[in-house]
Amino acid sequence: MRFEVLLTAGAVRDLQEIVDWIAAHDAPARADHVLERIEATLAGLSRFPLRGARPRELLALGMREYRETFFKPYRIIYRVEDKRVYVYLIADGRRDMQELLARRLLGS
Repeated sequence: MRFEVLLTAGAVRDLQEIVDWIAAHDAPARADHVLERIEATLAGLSRFPLRGARPRELLALGMREYRETFFKPYRIIYRVEDKRVYVYLIADGRRDMQELLARRLLGS
């Protein structure tokens, strides 16, 4: 069974910021490579969305409905509802994920 993968506006913005930063501070070819790998990771969610682990920061808050997958160091936070996968966040895992997740998912 295939799932439809949908990115929230925040996730689209995250991805664009990642690619733009890499292109400006590293190389456009490297930015293209990262974009391709993240897109491949997202495509994998259409086949196996429940394979992802639950983010430890959210488990600590008792939130079990979100999952994550990786293209290291990037973490992709998503939620599965029916036959859809909603991607909420794409971020460098070296950032303060507790604060970032609270702001994005909890509106804090």
